[in-house]
Formats: sequence, structure tokens, C-alpha cells
Amino acid sequence: MTVSRLSLLCRDLWALWLLLKAGADEIMHQDIVPLCAADIQDQLKKRFAYLSGGRGQDGSPVITFPDYPAFSEIPDKEFQNVMTYLTSIPSLQDAGIGFILVIDRRRDKWTSVKASVLRIAASFPANLQLVLVLRPTGFFQRTLSDIAFKFNRDDFKMKVPVIMLSSVPDLHGYIDKSQLTEDLGGTLDYCHSRWLCQRTAIESFALMVKHTAQMLQSFGTELAETELPNDVQSTSSVLCAHTEKKDKAKEDLRLALKEGHSVLESLGELQAEGSEPGVNQDQLDNQATVQRLLAQLNETEAAFDEFWAKHQQKLEQCLQLRHFEQGFREVKAILDAVCQKIATFTDIGNSLAHVEHLLRDLASFEEKSGVSVERARALSLDGEQLIENKHYAVDSIRPKCQELRHLCDQFSAEIVRRRGLLSKSLELHRRLETSLKWCDEGIYLLASQPVDKCQSQDGAEAALQEIEKFLETSAENKIQELNTIYKEYESILNQDLMEHVRKVFQKQASMEEVFHRRQASLKKLAARQTRPVQPVAPRPEALAKSPCPSPGIRRGSENSSSEGGALRRGPYRRAKSEISESRQGRGSAGEEEESLAILRRHVMSELLDTERAYVEELLCVLEGYAAEMDNPLMAHLLSTGLHNKKDVLFGNMEEIYHFHNRIFLRELENYIDCPELVGRCFLERMEDFQIYEKYCQNKPRSESLWRQCSDCPFFQECQRKLDHKLSLDSYLLKPVQRITKYQLLLKEMLKYSKNCEGAEDLQEALSSILGILKAVNDSMHLIAITGYDGNLGDLGKLLMQGSFSVWTDHKRGHTKVKELARFKPMQRHLFLHEKAVLFCKKREENGEGYEKAPSYSYKQSLNMAAVGITENVKGDAKKFEIWYNAREEVYIVQAPTPEIKAAWVNEIRKVLTSQLQACREASQHRALEQSQSLPLPAPTSTSPSRGNSRNLKKLEERKTDPLSLEGYVSSAPLPKPPEKGKGWSKTSHSLEAPEDDGGWSSAEEQVNSSDAEEDGGLGLKKLVPGKYTVVADHEKGGPDALVVRSGDVVELVQQGDEGLWYVRDPTTGKEGWVPASSLSVQLGPSGSAQCLSSSESSPGSAVLSNSSSCSEGGQAPFSDLQG
Repeated sequence: MTVSRLSLLCRDLWALWLLLKAGADEIMHQDIVPLCAADIQDQLKKRFAYLSGGRGQDGSPVITFPDYPAFSEIPDKEFQNVMTYLTSIPSLQDAGIGFILVIDRRRDKWTSVKASVLRIAASFPANLQLVLVLRPTGFFQRTLSDIAFKFNRDDFKMKVPVIMLSSVPDLHGYIDKSQLTEDLGGTLDYCHSRWLCQRTAIESFALMVKHTAQMLQSFGTELAETELPNDVQSTSSVLCAHTEKKDKAKEDLRLALKEGHSVLESLGELQAEGSEPGVNQDQLDNQATVQRLLAQLNETEAAFDEFWAKHQQKLEQCLQLRHFEQGFREVKAILDAVCQKIATFTDIGNSLAHVEHLLRDLASFEEKSGVSVERARALSLDGEQLIENKHYAVDSIRPKCQELRHLCDQFSAEIVRRRGLLSKSLELHRRLETSLKWCDEGIYLLASQPVDKCQSQDGAEAALQEIEKFLETSAENKIQELNTIYKEYESILNQDLMEHVRKVFQKQASMEEVFHRRQASLKKLAARQTRPVQPVAPRPEALAKSPCPSPGIRRGSENSSSEGGALRRGPYRRAKSEISESRQGRGSAGEEEESLAILRRHVMSELLDTERAYVEELLCVLEGYAAEMDNPLMAHLLSTGLHNKKDVLFGNMEEIYHFHNRIFLRELENYIDCPELVGRCFLERMEDFQIYEKYCQNKPRSESLWRQCSDCPFFQECQRKLDHKLSLDSYLLKPVQRITKYQLLLKEMLKYSKNCEGAEDLQEALSSILGILKAVNDSMHLIAITGYDGNLGDLGKLLMQGSFSVWTDHKRGHTKVKELARFKPMQRHLFLHEKAVLFCKKREENGEGYEKAPSYSYKQSLNMAAVGITENVKGDAKKFEIWYNAREEVYIVQAPTPEIKAAWVNEIRKVLTSQLQACREASQHRALEQSQSLPLPAPTSTSPSRGNSRNLKKLEERKTDPLSLEGYVSSAPLPKPPEKGKGWSKTSHSLEAPEDDGGWSSAEEQVNSSDAEEDGGLGLKKLVPGKYTVVADHEKGGPDALVVRSGDVVELVQQGDEGLWYVRDPTTGKEGWVPASSLSVQLGPSGSAQCLSSSESSPGSAVLSNSSSCSEGGQAPFSDLQG
């Protein structure tokens, strides 16, 4: 049908074109003269011949040859042109009758008359009817002409007669006076210049009409032969080009019509005077010619307009079709992609939050795709409109409209189906969440019921009522039938979801079973009747049968009998009580263990739920923000500051997501049934958690970039699409919050798993997570150090870092010099490594975010192999000394709090002690090699090697850690606790007792303090009264040992033997023995303090001694550390 309509349209256009061509041909072939007045205007102006417009009696045109003395001098070419032009002016009908020539030679000579007649007769181009000659008027010339004409008649032989006239009246006999001009005695109004102007205007108009007709013919041919383009741009270009040409043709037509009407108006004035005898026939013919040309021009314009309307309609319909086809291709490609995308939406969610996230994604996808769907529907309506408007390509448009509607309906149906599945999944997960929440509430209810109060009847009844009231809510909260659930949600159940439903149902059944057991126990306790106590009087017969002793004896026997009975009944009653208590204890312990198991499962459930939510949030950020930064459709919303900054903004979040999603979450799910063992999962993946250090190190840069670009429309658009209430910076903080959340969950799990198999793993995992948090925090400061030339990695592990006030007191040579004594301390940030301690100056930078983060300018470093410490400085419990090269350089360090000081001193002590132990092992190895090579008896002297050998021998005999109490109690029982009221004695070390300024000699490697030798070996400290911080956990020992943990604060009560001290825990009031080496002084003035150092001359050696405080009141001299 489309082809037939197009063929019909082409046929109509061709017929119109033929009509237009015929009209143009008619114009081109009519009224066309070989010459124009404009071409021979100068020759016509000579007026040697003119066409006045007069007519003979039979309508023959009259050509007048006025008296022109220079007639013989006119060139033949000019004469021929004028004759040709004049004879072409009358109509063909008039010219066919023949011309009448009037030759006026009244003032000429006969010779001239003869020459003129002969010349005219020889070159006249048209038919002649009559030649009238006015001969000369002079007598002589007239007589001569009569005679000559008679004798030379043969010379004038022409096809028409030549009549010699003697006067003008004779001329009137042949031609009426009204057809003759005034110079020939006539009344015809003729002006040669006016005639020439009219002829020029008429011919100019005719030429314009001719050119217009040619232009229309050429343009019409072009339009008729134009092929329809196949694309929008080409069709638009053709339509624009044709429209421009049409406008130009219309303008040419308008100008031609305007010119014709102007000529016609000029001729109309003569027409108004047509009734007068002065109007000649040529003027009337000119007017008719102009009118005919105008009529033909109007017909041509009408035909052209009709042709153009058809052609324009064809081009416009073609353009509409090309637009429709282009839109169809684009929309179909988008709809195909949308259908492929929605086909990938097969996930139904594994949790309530996941399903809600999927529903939001589906809604967002529907919103984004809705624009394309609406565009497809609108395009289909446009196609229907084209069909209604009788477009020539109906057969091509209709199938495309049907396909568009089908794709839109298919998309809508799939969206509805997917939403239905997700809604069912949401409903199921809500039921599961409700059931799990109900189970958790039941677990908390059981755990919150105190066992001791349930032993009474009232307490049991109250607990029973709580349980019964809770069980009444089961109908609306729990899953009733598993098969019903499987049948109701069959369309969405997959293997994982069925397993999840089964586990929830099992948990629900297990919880109900626990409730029923508790309910049965409480019913028994509530139904148990208390036996009434009845007083029983002694029988009088018993007293009568017994002999009556003396009062004194009776009293004694009675007393002894009573006491003996009491003694006999005592062990029995105690045993019964212990049995009863043990039975109740076993029952209580069983219920307590059951409650703890419930609480462990709850913590595990919280760990898994938060882990899944964390993974989903990371995925949401990566897909909703990070991936969109590479989306070309969102590029226009990105500010210039965000270009190529995705790695800065998000860091290694993608790496963190893959670790949790692919590895850690799946491994956590393996511990659902044994939550107390989840510590092993953390320990196995502890190295993977190091990726958080990289993320946290990048966090300042990320925050800085966020502050600069937080107002970017890109983030607002992404947040709107994700339907997030919080902005991106809140989600960028999630990894930092998550790594800190683990230690809280591990603490909770450890609290409920102290007597379980995995308690040690949980404790180790907790310590490892805390270590990672500390390492992350320390690394944030470590990367800010500037000015250090070496490699910080060569200094070993970073142990601690912090800000302190520092004074210096250096010796130069053998003289101790105070340079420019400083009263104001230097503020330094110290970094304690395994091999060195760094002094840096903290500098706060200007700016915001990352630019405002502090930096540390390196000032000084001390090798730990040559460092010693004095733990207490007189006058301030927050100060300690770090000295270098046998006190060649002394740094007095003041911590912000005594606790921070104690932590730093303990950590430095551990480093130096490890170096000392390494030195001892090396010395022992050397001594063993010497004894094997030179087996000589050792000298009986108090050399350091001897002391070291004795000390090492003691340590070998103990075969335990010096910080452990087991080494002291394995061979002998613990000493008895001190008597009440007997605490620290006067003979103990006083707080103000002066001590020798002794220490380890780096050159001699010996102990200068004799107390260190006498007290039983190296590594055991002499303590002073006051409060101490525990630096090592102690849990094992005898019944009189006190269980303490690192960080606890205790008070010293009494010094014991073998390095044991009797202390009191001020928080609990408990007392007991602990190893002296497990304590570090915390508070109190320090006249003396323990000092630990290692020798620079002997790397790896470390010693423990007593050292005095900073001399001369602790005033610090000028130091090289000054920034």
C-alpha cells in the first residue's frame, strides 16, 4: 500500500510538472523576437524609419521613411537590423497581409529617391503590399522624376506596385489621415522616444518572463528527479535546499509580475484614451501582449505552487519517516538493553536489609528506565498519528508501532513480576526477622531471670508468669508450619533461603524447648510445699532414768554432751548442706551455661547481621558512587576537582569489600553453630586486616577532597538515586567504624565464653585486633614524619608514640655543663621503635582536612643499644629519664599523666630486657665455648661472669618466666600473708631513702649495687611502698596468690622472699602474692627509682639498677633537640 501511495504521489507530481513545463514552453516560444529594442537602441534613435502604428484600409501595417538626408550613409547592417526589428513588431496576422511603405522624399533629389527605393526594395525582409513615394516638390526635380520614372520603370520592378505621389493629399487617397502622423498631414499621435521606451519596457518584461520560465522549468526538473534520502540529516538538507530555491523562484515570479503590472499600467493610460482617434493599433496590441504574458505568468505560478505543495508534502513526510525510524532504532536499542538488564535481576535477597536494598534498586532502575519507556510510548503515538494523516509509508510505520508497544508491555510486566517476587521475599524475611527477634527476646528473658530468686515459690511463680505471658505471643511471632512456608513461598525459595528458613525454624524450636524445660522446672518449684516446723519437747522419762549427778558434774556433762552432739552433728550437716548446694549449683550452673550459650548465639547473630549490612553498604557505595564516576552520562555533573580522583576519595574500599564479601563473611557463617570458636576465624585472617591500615592512611586525603567537592551535583544526584538519608562522607567512615566494632563484639563474646574451649583464641583475637587498631593509629602519625634521612622500616616495629615535655642535661667530655639553662621545656613527639627512639617536633599545618593534619619534623634519634632509663625523677611522678652513652646525654621526659609514663617505662623496659636476655645468651654461649676449649676451674671472685652464671643457674632451676608466679611456688609453698595491722615496716625501703647512683657499666658489664647480687639474681626489682601498675597478667599460683591483669593498680602491703610481694587490689579489697617483676611504680615522690639501660659498647646487653633522680633539682640545660 505504501508503494502504491508513493507511486500515485509521484504520478501526480509528474503530471503537475508536465503542466508547468507546457506553460513555460508557451511563454518561451511566444512573443520572442530576434532583436530587442535595447540591442539596436542607438540605430532606432536615428529615426530613418519608424512604425507609427498606422494601418492601411485592409489593416496593413504602415512603415514610414521620413525625410533623412543621410539615408544613403546608413550602413547596410544598421539598415537591415532596423528593418528586421520593425517588421517583427506587428502580429503575424497583420504582417501576413503585407506592409505599406511610405517614403517621404519631398525635400530630396531624384537621385536620392531612386537610391532609397532601390535599397529598400533590395533589403526589405517582409511582405510588401504597397510602396508610396512622395517625390520631390521642386519643379525641376518633379519633372525630372516623372521623366526618369517613365524611362527607368524597369529598374523599379518589384513584387508590389510603386506609386509616385506628388503631394500629401494624394497620400490621403491611399491611407486615411487618422493612420498618418502629423508630418504627413495625419492626426495619429506618435512620439518616437515614447514609442522606444514602451518597446524597451515591454521587451524587458518579456525577457524577464522568459528567464523566469526557464528557471521554473529547471527547478521543476530538479524536484521531479530528486530521490528521497535515507537519513534524517540528508532529508533535512534536501528540504532546506529546495525550500530556499522555491523562495528564490517565488521572488523572481513576484518581481516579474510586478514589472508586468507596471508596464500594463503605463499602457493603460493610452487604453483610457482608446476612444479617441489618436490611439493606434500597435499600442493596443502591446497592451494585449502584456496582459497575455501576465495571465500566462499567473497560470505558471499557480501550477508551480501546486507542484511545490505536493513536493514539500513528500519531503516532509519523508523527514517524519526518517525521524520516526531513527527514534525507533534508538528506543529499541535502549529497550533491548533494559530487558537484558532486568533479566539479570534474579537475586531475591538473603536478608531483610538486602531485599529492601534490592527493592530500592528495582525502583531506581524502573525510574531510570521509565524515561525510555515513556519515550517509546510517545514514539508509538507519533507513528499512529502519521498513519492517521495518511502517510505514504503506512506499511512500514505500523509494524514498528506494534513492536514498541510490545516491548513496553513486556518491560512493565517484568517489572511487576520482579516486584512481586521481591515483595514476597520481603514478606518472608520480615516473618523470619520477627521470629528471630522473638527468639532473641525469649533468650534475654531467660537470661534475665535470676536463678536464686526462682528457688522461692513466689519467685518461681513470677518467673513462670513471665514465661507463660511470653509464650502467648508465639502465635503472631513464630513460624507455625515449615511445609506451609515452603508451599506459600515456593516461587522465591532457593537452596540458600530454604536453609535459612530451616535454621530459623530450628532456632525457634530449640528456644521453645528451652522455654518448656524452664517452664516445667518452675512449675515444680512453684508447686513444692514447705514443711511446717513443729517444736518437740524432750521426754521426761529420759531424764528420770538417768542418774542424777552433782550439779557441777551435770552441768559439765550437759555441756560436754551438748558440745559433743554439736560436734557430731556438725560434719553431717555440713556435708548435707554441701550436697544440697552442689545439687543446686549443678542446676544453676546448667541453666547459667545455657543462658551463656544463648547470649553467645545472640552476639554471633549480631556479628553476622552487622557484617552482612556492612558488606551491602560497601557494595552500595562502590556501585552508587565509585562506578558512577566512570559513567559518561554522569560526567557533566563531575567537578574538575574530582577528575581522576576516585582512588583518592575511596582509597582501597574495593579491596576491603572483596575481602569481606568473598572470604571473611563466608568463613564467619561457618561458626554459627559454635560461636565460642569464632576467635579462630579472626586469627586465621588477621594478616588480611592489614588492608585497613592502608585505608586509614588515605582517609585524611579522602576527607580533604570531600570537603572541597561536597557540594558537587554529582554526589547529590547519586544520593538521590540511592535514596540515602546520609551523605557519602558518612559511608566513607564505615570501614573505620567497622574495624573498631570488632573488638567490642569480641569482648562481648569473650565475656560469655570464659570457660569454653575457644576462650584463649578469643583473647588472642581481641589482643590482635587491638594491636591492629594501635598499629593503624601509630602509622597515621609515622607517615607524617619529615626530615629523616634513613629508612624508618630499619628501626623495627613502632611500639609507642606520643607527645611529651622534654628537658636536656648533657655532659661534654669529663665535665658536666649546663648550656643556657632552660626553664621552659621543649615540646617533642617521641616515636619508640624496637631499635631506636625518635625525637620530633610537632607542627600544625594551616588549612582544612588533610592539609590541617599535623606533621613531625625529625630532630634526634637514640640507638636503643646505648639507652638507659631512670623510672622516677624526684619531685614529679610524671617524669622519667632517658639517658644515652652512660649519661653522656640525659633527657628528662614529662608525660601528660602518670599512667602514660608507666606505659612508656614498661615498654622501654621490655625492649631493654629483651636486649639484656639476648646479651646473656650470647655470654653463656661464649662461656660454654671457652669451657670446652679451656677446662679450667673458675676463679672465686665476684666478677660479672660469675654473678651472671649464678643468676642464670637460678633461672634454669626455676625453668619458668621470671614474671610468672609459678616459678616461685613450684618448689616451695607461698609465704603466709602478713598479720592484720602489719603492713610496710620501717625496715623497708623508705620513699626518702637515698640510694647509690649505680648502674650497669657499659665497659665492665657488672652490677655496682650489691643489693642486686644479694637479692637473688638479675631481673628482680626492689620496690618501694605506694601504688603500682601491673605490667604482666598473672592468673596461676597457689591459693594465696592474687589474680591480676595488665593495667590493674595495686597497693604494696609487704615485701616477701624470692621476689614475691604481698599486695592489695583497692577496687576489690582482695590481697595476695604477686611477682615483683610484674609491677611498675605509679605514684608517689621518687627519691630513687629503678633504672634500666643497655650498653652501647656491648650491643644487646641490658642491666637493672638503682639510680638517683635528676641532679640539681632536675633543671635541664640547652639541648640540640631545640626546634
